[in-house]
Amino acid sequence: MCKKEIIAMYPADVPFPVYCRDCWYSDQWDPLAYGRDYDLQKPFFVQFKELQEAVPRIALQVSESVNCDYANQIANCKNCYLVWSGSENEDSMFSYRLHKSRRIADSFMILRSENTYQAMDCTDSADVLFSHNCVGGVDLAFCYDIRNSQNCAMSANLRRASHVFRNRQMDKNEYDSERNAMDTGSYRKLREYEREFAEVKRKAIHKFADITQSVNSTGHSISSSKNARNCFNTDKIEDCAYCILLNDTKDAMDVNNGCCVAERVYETSTMGVKASDIKFCVDAWPEVTNATYSDSCRNGARDVFGCISVRKRQYCILNKQYTRDGYEALVPKIIEHMNKMPYTDRQGRVYKYGEFFPPELSPFPYGDTTAQDYFPLSDEEVQARGFRWLPAVRSEHKPDIGAEDLPDHIKDVSDSILEKVVGCAHQGKCSHRCVGAFKIVPEELALYRRMNLPLPRECPNCRHYGRIEKRNPLRLWERQCMCAMEKHGHAGPCANKFQTSYAPDRPETVYCEACYNAEVV
Repeated sequence: MCKKEIIAMYPADVPFPVYCRDCWYSDQWDPLAYGRDYDLQKPFFVQFKELQEAVPRIALQVSESVNCDYANQIANCKNCYLVWSGSENEDSMFSYRLHKSRRIADSFMILRSENTYQAMDCTDSADVLFSHNCVGGVDLAFCYDIRNSQNCAMSANLRRASHVFRNRQMDKNEYDSERNAMDTGSYRKLREYEREFAEVKRKAIHKFADITQSVNSTGHSISSSKNARNCFNTDKIEDCAYCILLNDTKDAMDVNNGCCVAERVYETSTMGVKASDIKFCVDAWPEVTNATYSDSCRNGARDVFGCISVRKRQYCILNKQYTRDGYEALVPKIIEHMNKMPYTDRQGRVYKYGEFFPPELSPFPYGDTTAQDYFPLSDEEVQARGFRWLPAVRSEHKPDIGAEDLPDHIKDVSDSILEKVVGCAHQGKCSHRCVGAFKIVPEELALYRRMNLPLPRECPNCRHYGRIEKRNPLRLWERQCMCAMEKHGHAGPCANKFQTSYAPDRPETVYCEACYNAEVV
């Protein structure tokens, strides 16, 4: 609308207009101007696609945030750069799924924490480096499965511990001496520490599932929940099944990405902030109620069916306004029509009422979505399945310096690095959507100097996928406890069986909850 240059989550070739935030929320256009009558001679998804190609979309899903021009799917954030999926965060960068956190960088799934770098699945912690699955920790480095501990390094399976180095208890002076001898500012030494930490994790006792303060739940990385079945990366959910990246939600099934008070949600991607009764939708928030087969409906929209970009409206179908009686009379007819005249995609798959949108209606290339994170496909596989495909975007800038030529130590890095384009070490020869080249931003350099960390050698995309590869998949296997210690109350090997995201061929030692608690807690 305003014609200014913008950053957007949509590729430039999408058929619909893409508006900046100010224009999209302005009164200069009306989503209902694109409304149309429902046509009983066409399948519903054909009509939705026609509407989809006309209605303007917002460039980025960013709400109530300051200085977050290069971020997406965030709310109430400040000074965040290349952060995806988060709320109430400050001064953070290169991270995914942050909540109520500050000064986080290159991390994944961080809740209520601060001063954290290269961490995953950490909660209520501060001053954390290169650690995984830690809760209530302070000043941790290269730690795995630590609870309510402080001043620990290169250790695993600790509870209420202090001054532990390589799982050996020390007094404060000895610990400080050993910890200070670790020079994390050197890239060469840091790689050595990372290899050592990989062995620490491998040799640790692994609980069959990272489920804390939860009852009757299966999956992985679940906290403070009840009746969560096959759920992953969730917090404070109840009566939910087959959900990922979900917080503060009740009565939900088949949901990807939601938070901040939601209930009664089914087959939906991205919703929340007091949302309820959402079915087969994309991006329904805040305070959206009773939305079905709709996309990007916001700000109190309610009783909408097949709508796009509708805000503060009620009783709308295909972006056309109806009376309450007209809406309630037509919706059952549409559902019946969807079953009698289903949509068939190019692969021959049939979609009736009750199925999520056909993938070929997605405006996003498969490789640019979260699907690629968890279910990676080659470009050939994406096209064979009929999904939208675009080649990975590569930087148009020629590197001024290669990763191999960067100074080994952060103390040898001058401010001139801010003016240089750095070549990614992968050079596009990976499956990580490598962009080939990147730059160091001022806030990033300040963080590396403050925390004594070397410059990264990989682009942000490659670093993100590197973290993904270290996490368990979104899948469960039936396994038996590997404990053979009779002191844990069983004669011979433990007979307990469970569902776990640790595949049977993985090298870790995996225990049931009883044996894990007996050995670790």
